[in-house]
Amino acid sequence: MNRESLVRKRLRFAAVVALVTLLLAPAPALARSDQGPPVTVPALTQWTPESGAYVYRPGARLVADDPAERRVADTLAGDLRAAGHGSVPVVRGGARTGDIVVDVKPSRSSLGGEGYELRAGTSLSITGATETGAFYGTRTLLQLLAQGDRIPAGRTVDVPRYKERGVGVCACYIHVSLPWLENLVREMAYNKLNQLLVELKVKSDAHPEANTWGYYTKDEIRQLVALGDKYHVEIIPEINSPGHIDPWIENRPDLQLTDSDGNKQPSRLDITQQAAFDYYTSLMDEYAQVFTAKSWHMGADEYMLGSDFAKYPQILEYAQEKYGSGATPQDAFVDFVNRVHDYAASKGVQLRIWNDGLTGANTVPVKADTTVEHWLNVAVKPSQLIAQGYSVMNASYSLYLIRGGFHSDTESLYDQSWDPRSFEGEKLTSSRGVTGAKISLWPDNGRGETENEVAVRLWPALRHVAQATWGDPHPDAAYTEFVARGAAVGHAPGWRDLTRVPVADGTYAFGRSFTASVQRTADGYVTLRSAAGCLAISGGKLTLNVPLQPGVEATWDTCDPSGTLQRWELEPVTGGYRLVNAITQMALTVTDDGRIVQYPSDQRTPAVWHLS
Repeated sequence: MNRESLVRKRLRFAAVVALVTLLLAPAPALARSDQGPPVTVPALTQWTPESGAYVYRPGARLVADDPAERRVADTLAGDLRAAGHGSVPVVRGGARTGDIVVDVKPSRSSLGGEGYELRAGTSLSITGATETGAFYGTRTLLQLLAQGDRIPAGRTVDVPRYKERGVGVCACYIHVSLPWLENLVREMAYNKLNQLLVELKVKSDAHPEANTWGYYTKDEIRQLVALGDKYHVEIIPEINSPGHIDPWIENRPDLQLTDSDGNKQPSRLDITQQAAFDYYTSLMDEYAQVFTAKSWHMGADEYMLGSDFAKYPQILEYAQEKYGSGATPQDAFVDFVNRVHDYAASKGVQLRIWNDGLTGANTVPVKADTTVEHWLNVAVKPSQLIAQGYSVMNASYSLYLIRGGFHSDTESLYDQSWDPRSFEGEKLTSSRGVTGAKISLWPDNGRGETENEVAVRLWPALRHVAQATWGDPHPDAAYTEFVARGAAVGHAPGWRDLTRVPVADGTYAFGRSFTASVQRTADGYVTLRSAAGCLAISGGKLTLNVPLQPGVEATWDTCDPSGTLQRWELEPVTGGYRLVNAITQMALTVTDDGRIVQYPSDQRTPAVWHLS
């Protein structure tokens, strides 16, 4: 989704360099005494110290009896192993000194659906009223063990303030690699975030004409959703409509809105057509084959971005035919939203939309049980939406991270004690009606940053929104101390370092195709340099400034240290390596006539390069 036209501020280059330096610099360690609260992210909402300590030693067991407890314990056992804490058996029965007990007790209703109690002493117990609550207690335990095997004795009852704590990722045009998304799911769960909104394209069997890159295969999405289920992160899909739908209808001019001059609008669905609604809902049905979430996001933002309803008289005609002479063009828009709402509801799924389409110009209301994600300051304020009965999520522009554009100023937000009541254009005095908050990642300039560079920006922002949605938004006096929390707990078990390069810098022959100098880049990719220049993908059709056309030939361009399209991932496979472009996320293959071209790996088998 291209929001570049709405970006109101840009970080100067010096500020970017300064912030990256801050994020990469070693953070000061937080002192942890046996009397003070243990260090976690989010900070514990309360802590009662006791004498002594729990010490994690070889021989520790995980005690869990019923199926829900054992699922939590099995996940914890795997994470302990991944974090280097050894293999811990999951057993039934009574606990002994040194054991870790996982308890799911529905009678502990005061803990709510996600709260937990953790008590550390000669043994350690984690209790939740639900499986999810107990799971979050294990995330706290893993964070504490990341700082050492000795946990001060004490007790915490830790309950979140907001029910929705999330991250949104637009992989809607630019493909984001599956390992990167899997890292994100693990990191979200580790910091007790529970909702990942993904605007992306699933490769369609029903509509092959829509399968332009970069889509995801159904098996890839099943893999991601299974990981989300395991780690209690609900993965909510979005197909944006009726605006920003060009990834789906660029090859369907029959569904594109036509203006009064006869021009087709590839980014706008013609909401007056029954065929357009049927097409959209058929995509929803196909997504239901791989997504299990009980929410559906239809976007519904910026439908008239760069234009206005007056250019499309058929929309007003449709609205007046359906709702009478007093209807407005906005009523046709709301009608489409409500029809999608009803279709989703018929499948047991709740609808979510962005707020900017709710301008107050409509006479027909959006269905009341629609969740509104508020990102932009428009005429209808969050307080009005809440008064009208809508649940509202804070998805503020101030929480955006845009490739090659605006980046959320996490330090400033922290210093302001930002919390989910602070919307664009309005600060609420009450959290009533506010579901929570999320940060959003957009690819407006798709070549502006690599995935690894985005990750550097993301982790502090992710931890901040985790803190602000779970508990006290300002647990430490200084932002540097809050950053130190993140450094203390580290990354989630199973997190993959995607900046690792599997070969040393040097000159290599890539089979019989070419010889190049391999040089690691600062963001963890490589450049391939020969006498002819640096290997790049720079031709073909551009989408958000990225050459996403399959079949485009790799070229040797003038070397540019800032050129992200000249950066490559060396992906180890049996017999050698694949070469994947860091931006297009397509792998190189060799044609019968010897040309080196990029393709999605499910379209053409990638070349395997033996380096010598």
